[in-house]
Amino acid sequence: MELKKKVKGNKKEFFIEKSLSLFAILSIITTITIIFILIRESIVFFNQVSFKEFFTSSRWSPLMKPQNFGVLPLLNGTLLIAAGASVIAIPIGLGAAIYLSEYASKKVRNILKPILEILAGIPSIVYGYFALTVITPFLKSFIPNIQIFNALSASIAVGIMVIPLVSSLSEDAMSAIPNSVRNGAYALGATKLEVVTKIVIPGALSGIVSSFILAISRAVGETMIVAIAAGAKPQLTLNPLNSIQTMTGYMVSVAMGDISHGSVEYQTIFAVGGLLFLITFGLNLIAKRIVKKGQVKM
Repeated sequence: MELKKKVKGNKKEFFIEKSLSLFAILSIITTITIIFILIRESIVFFNQVSFKEFFTSSRWSPLMKPQNFGVLPLLNGTLLIAAGASVIAIPIGLGAAIYLSEYASKKVRNILKPILEILAGIPSIVYGYFALTVITPFLKSFIPNIQIFNALSASIAVGIMVIPLVSSLSEDAMSAIPNSVRNGAYALGATKLEVVTKIVIPGALSGIVSSFILAISRAVGETMIVAIAAGAKPQLTLNPLNSIQTMTGYMVSVAMGDISHGSVEYQTIFAVGGLLFLITFGLNLIAKRIVKKGQVKM
C-alpha cells in the first residue's frame, strides 16, 4: 500500500514538474517570437529608410508627402510623458508605501491598501477620458494657454494610474524586512525616521527599485491615455503644455488606419515598437545594476 502511494505521488510530482516546464518553455518561445518578428519587420523598414534619418531627423510624417521618418519627436513625447508620470507616481507611491509599512496600524493598512490598489484596476481608457474631461479643464482654469490635448494632463493621469505599482510593490518589499531588525535598531536608540531611512529602505532597495522601473516601464508603454489626452502632433518640445505624440500613440493611430500591409508606412509600426522594446530592456538592465550595487553595500 505504501509503495502504491509512493508511486502515485511520484507520478503526480512528475506531471506537475513537466507542466511547469511546459509553461516556462511557452513563455520563452513567446518572447523569442515577438523579438524575431520585431527584428524581421524592422530590417525590412531599414532597407528603405536609413538609420541616420530614423535616429537623427527631427521630423516625423510617414503618412504624408513628403515623408519624414525621424523618430526623435515620438521619442521626445514618450520620455516627456514617462518623466512627468514618474515625478508624480514615485514620491507619492513611495510615501504611501512607507506609511503603510511603518506607520499605519494593521487595521488601517488593511483598509487603505485595497482602496489604493483599486486605481490599478481602472481601465486606462477611463483615465484617458478623465484626463481630457476633468484634468485638462481644471488645468486650463489656472493655465489659460494650455492646449486641449497636452502632455501635462496625460502625465498626471498616467502618474495616478501607476501609483499603486510603486506603493504596493515597495510596501511588500519593506514589510518583508524582519521586525527583529527594526527592534534591534530601536534598542540602539534609533528614531522611527532613522529606522525607515537607514534600515528599512536600504534593506528593501531591490523591491523598491523594481517598483520604480516597473512604473516607468508602464508609463513608457502606456497607450490609451496618451492617445486620448496627449494629442497626435509629433514635435520636439519640452513644454508639457503642448500637444505631443508618443511612440505607442502613433502605433495605435496607424494600426487603426487604412495603411496597406507591407508598405513602408506599415513597417514603421515595427521599427517604433522595436525601439520601444530596446528602451524597456535598457531600463531593466539599469535597474539590475542599481540593485546589484545596493546589495553589495548592504
